[in-house]
Amino acid sequence: MAFELEEFHRNISDDELVADLVRVSLELSKKQITFRDYNRLGKYHSSTVAIRFGSWHEALKKAGLEKTIDRNIPTEDLFRNIVEVWTKLGRQPKTRDLSGGVSKFSSSTYAYRFGNWRNALTKFVEWANDQNIPVEPRGQSEVPSRKTPRNVNWRLRAQVLMRDEAKCRLCGAAPSDGAKLQVDHIVPWSKGGATVLTNLQILCEQCNIGKSDLS
Repeated sequence: MAFELEEFHRNISDDELVADLVRVSLELSKKQITFRDYNRLGKYHSSTVAIRFGSWHEALKKAGLEKTIDRNIPTEDLFRNIVEVWTKLGRQPKTRDLSGGVSKFSSSTYAYRFGNWRNALTKFVEWANDQNIPVEPRGQSEVPSRKTPRNVNWRLRAQVLMRDEAKCRLCGAAPSDGAKLQVDHIVPWSKGGATVLTNLQILCEQCNIGKSDLS
Protein backbone atom coordinates (compact mmCIF):
# COMPACT_ATOMS: atom_id res chain seq x y z
CA MET A 1 0.00 0.00 0.00
CA ALA A 2 1.38 3.43 -0.97
CA PHE A 3 1.52 6.28 1.57
CA GLU A 4 0.12 9.65 0.55
CA LEU A 5 0.16 13.07 2.20
CA GLU A 6 -3.15 14.73 2.90
CA GLU A 7 -3.93 17.80 0.81
CA PHE A 8 -2.53 21.02 2.33
CA HIS A 9 -4.97 23.96 2.38
CA ARG A 10 -2.89 26.99 3.42
CA ASN A 11 -3.77 29.09 0.36
CA ILE A 12 -7.47 28.32 0.23
CA SER A 13 -9.55 31.49 -0.26
CA ASP A 14 -12.22 32.83 2.08
CA ASP A 15 -14.84 32.35 -0.62
CA GLU A 16 -13.96 28.68 -1.01
CA LEU A 17 -14.21 28.10 2.75
CA VAL A 18 -17.58 29.86 2.90
CA ALA A 19 -18.84 27.91 -0.11
CA ASP A 20 -17.91 24.63 1.54
CA LEU A 21 -19.74 25.60 4.72
CA VAL A 22 -22.83 26.32 2.65
CA ARG A 23 -22.44 22.99 0.82
CA VAL A 24 -22.35 21.06 4.09
CA SER A 25 -25.41 22.91 5.41
CA LEU A 26 -27.32 22.07 2.22
CA GLU A 27 -26.22 18.45 2.39
CA LEU A 28 -27.54 18.24 5.95
CA SER A 29 -30.61 20.32 5.09
CA LYS A 30 -30.18 22.60 8.07
CA LYS A 31 -29.13 26.19 8.76
CA GLN A 32 -27.18 25.27 11.89
CA ILE A 33 -24.06 23.11 11.63
CA THR A 34 -21.57 22.31 14.36
CA PHE A 35 -17.84 21.97 13.89
CA ARG A 36 -18.33 18.22 14.35
CA ASP A 37 -20.78 18.22 11.42
CA TYR A 38 -18.23 20.04 9.33
CA ASN A 39 -15.31 17.81 10.30
CA ARG A 40 -17.41 14.83 9.18
CA LEU A 41 -18.56 16.22 5.84
CA GLY A 42 -16.43 19.25 5.05
CA LYS A 43 -13.54 19.39 2.63
CA TYR A 44 -11.31 21.18 5.14
CA HIS A 45 -11.03 21.11 8.93
CA SER A 46 -13.14 23.25 11.28
CA SER A 47 -9.97 24.69 12.88
CA THR A 48 -8.85 25.99 9.47
CA VAL A 49 -12.20 27.74 9.07
CA ALA A 50 -12.29 29.11 12.66
CA ILE A 51 -8.75 30.48 12.47
CA ARG A 52 -9.40 32.17 9.13
CA PHE A 53 -12.51 34.02 10.34
CA GLY A 54 -11.58 34.48 14.00
CA SER A 55 -14.06 31.97 15.41
CA TRP A 56 -16.45 29.24 14.32
CA HIS A 57 -19.45 31.51 14.87
CA GLU A 58 -17.92 34.27 12.73
CA ALA A 59 -17.42 31.71 9.95
CA LEU A 60 -21.08 30.68 10.18
CA LYS A 61 -22.07 34.34 10.03
CA LYS A 62 -20.02 34.83 6.85
CA ALA A 63 -21.79 31.85 5.30
CA GLY A 64 -25.21 33.19 6.24
CA LEU A 65 -25.80 30.32 8.67
CA GLU A 66 -27.22 30.39 12.17
CA LYS A 67 -25.01 30.21 15.25
CA THR A 68 -24.97 26.95 17.14
CA ILE A 69 -24.54 25.99 20.76
CA ASP A 70 -22.36 22.90 21.04
CA ARG A 71 -23.43 21.34 24.31
CA ASN A 72 -20.70 18.70 24.27
CA ILE A 73 -17.68 21.02 24.51
CA PRO A 74 -15.35 19.77 27.28
CA THR A 75 -15.40 22.13 30.28
CA GLU A 76 -11.60 22.37 30.18
CA ASP A 77 -11.79 23.69 26.60
CA LEU A 78 -14.16 26.43 27.78
CA PHE A 79 -11.73 27.36 30.56
CA ARG A 80 -8.74 27.34 28.21
CA ASN A 81 -10.65 29.75 26.01
CA ILE A 82 -11.10 32.10 28.99
CA VAL A 83 -7.32 32.03 29.53
CA GLU A 84 -6.76 32.93 25.87
CA VAL A 85 -9.32 35.76 25.92
CA TRP A 86 -7.96 37.10 29.23
CA THR A 87 -4.45 37.09 27.75
CA LYS A 88 -5.57 38.89 24.58
CA LEU A 89 -7.49 41.56 26.49
CA GLY A 90 -5.14 41.98 29.44
CA ARG A 91 -8.07 42.01 31.88
CA GLN A 92 -10.94 39.91 33.13
CA PRO A 93 -13.26 39.29 30.17
CA LYS A 94 -16.81 40.61 30.20
CA THR A 95 -19.80 39.06 28.46
CA ARG A 96 -19.57 41.50 25.55
CA ASP A 97 -15.96 40.42 24.94
CA LEU A 98 -17.13 36.97 23.83
CA SER A 99 -18.30 38.30 20.48
CA GLY A 100 -16.35 39.86 17.63
CA GLY A 101 -13.83 37.07 17.07
CA VAL A 102 -11.86 37.32 20.35
CA SER A 103 -13.47 34.21 21.82
CA LYS A 104 -13.90 30.78 20.26
CA PHE A 105 -17.19 30.34 22.11
CA SER A 106 -20.17 32.64 22.57
CA SER A 107 -21.67 33.91 25.82
CA SER A 108 -24.69 31.65 25.23
CA THR A 109 -22.40 28.60 25.30
CA TYR A 110 -21.15 29.59 28.76
CA ALA A 111 -24.66 30.51 29.92
CA TYR A 112 -25.96 27.08 28.88
CA ARG A 113 -23.16 25.30 30.76
CA PHE A 114 -22.90 27.46 33.90
CA GLY A 115 -26.12 29.44 34.09
CA ASN A 116 -24.49 32.83 33.46
CA TRP A 117 -21.10 34.41 32.76
CA ARG A 118 -20.39 35.24 36.42
CA ASN A 119 -20.85 31.61 37.40
CA ALA A 120 -18.54 30.61 34.54
CA LEU A 121 -15.80 32.93 35.86
CA THR A 122 -16.28 31.61 39.41
CA LYS A 123 -15.89 28.02 38.21
CA PHE A 124 -12.91 29.07 36.09
CA VAL A 125 -11.07 30.51 39.11
CA GLU A 126 -11.82 27.34 41.10
CA TRP A 127 -10.44 25.28 38.21
CA ALA A 128 -7.32 27.45 37.89
CA ASN A 129 -6.53 27.11 41.59
CA ASP A 130 -7.27 23.39 41.78
CA GLN A 131 -3.68 22.25 41.51
CA ASN A 132 -2.27 22.73 45.00
CA ILE A 133 0.25 25.27 43.69
CA PRO A 134 0.72 28.02 46.31
CA VAL A 135 0.40 31.55 45.01
CA GLU A 136 3.64 33.19 46.11
CA PRO A 137 4.05 36.97 46.33
CA ARG A 138 6.10 38.80 43.74
CA GLY A 139 9.79 39.05 44.45
CA GLN A 140 10.09 35.42 45.48
CA SER A 141 13.82 34.76 45.19
CA GLU A 142 14.06 31.05 45.81
CA VAL A 143 13.68 29.07 42.59
CA PRO A 144 13.46 25.27 42.90
CA SER A 145 15.61 23.05 40.76
CA ARG A 146 14.03 21.67 37.62
CA LYS A 147 11.92 18.57 38.04
CA THR A 148 9.04 19.62 35.84
CA PRO A 149 8.13 19.57 32.13
CA ARG A 150 8.88 22.66 30.06
CA ASN A 151 5.29 23.18 28.90
CA VAL A 152 3.18 25.52 31.07
CA ASN A 153 -0.21 23.87 31.51
CA TRP A 154 -3.41 25.89 31.23
CA ARG A 155 -4.18 26.02 34.95
CA LEU A 156 -0.71 27.31 35.78
CA ARG A 157 -0.88 29.77 32.88
CA ALA A 158 -4.13 31.14 34.32
CA GLN A 159 -2.58 31.53 37.77
CA VAL A 160 0.41 33.47 36.40
CA LEU A 161 -1.85 35.66 34.29
CA MET A 162 -4.09 36.60 37.22
CA ARG A 163 -1.20 37.09 39.66
CA ASP A 164 0.67 39.41 37.27
CA GLU A 165 -2.55 41.26 36.38
CA ALA A 166 -2.05 40.48 32.67
CA LYS A 167 0.82 42.96 32.36
CA CYS A 168 4.48 42.59 31.44
CA ARG A 169 6.56 42.26 34.60
CA LEU A 170 9.44 44.20 33.05
CA CYS A 171 7.88 47.14 31.21
CA GLY A 172 4.27 47.09 32.40
CA ALA A 173 2.84 46.82 28.88
CA ALA A 174 -0.64 45.35 28.46
CA PRO A 175 -2.67 44.19 25.45
CA SER A 176 -4.41 47.59 25.51
CA ASP A 177 -0.96 49.03 24.62
CA GLY A 178 -0.67 46.61 21.71
CA ALA A 179 1.49 44.13 23.64
CA LYS A 180 1.35 40.38 23.03
CA LEU A 181 1.72 38.62 26.38
CA GLN A 182 3.68 35.43 26.95
CA VAL A 183 4.49 33.22 29.96
CA ASP A 184 8.24 33.20 30.65
CA HIS A 185 10.51 31.08 32.85
CA ILE A 186 12.44 33.51 35.10
CA VAL A 187 15.33 31.05 35.31
CA PRO A 188 15.32 29.46 31.82
CA TRP A 189 14.11 25.89 31.71
CA SER A 190 17.24 25.01 29.72
CA LYS A 191 19.34 26.20 32.68
CA GLY A 192 17.49 24.23 35.32
CA GLY A 193 14.53 26.52 35.96
CA ALA A 194 11.36 24.70 36.98
CA THR A 195 7.88 25.15 35.55
CA VAL A 196 6.33 26.32 38.83
CA LEU A 197 4.49 29.49 39.79
CA THR A 198 7.49 31.04 41.58
CA ASN A 199 9.63 30.70 38.45
CA LEU A 200 7.10 32.02 35.95
CA GLN A 201 6.16 35.54 34.94
CA ILE A 202 4.20 37.42 32.30
CA LEU A 203 6.34 39.26 29.73
CA CYS A 204 5.41 41.05 26.56
CA GLU A 205 6.83 39.59 23.37
CA GLN A 206 9.47 42.33 23.02
CA CYS A 207 10.79 41.97 26.58
CA ASN A 208 10.81 38.19 26.28
CA ILE A 209 12.90 38.43 23.09
CA GLY A 210 15.26 40.87 24.80
CA LYS A 211 15.60 38.61 27.84
CA SER A 212 16.41 35.65 25.57
CA ASP A 213 19.07 37.69 23.80
CA LEU A 214 20.68 38.61 27.12
CA SER A 215 20.59 34.98 28.23
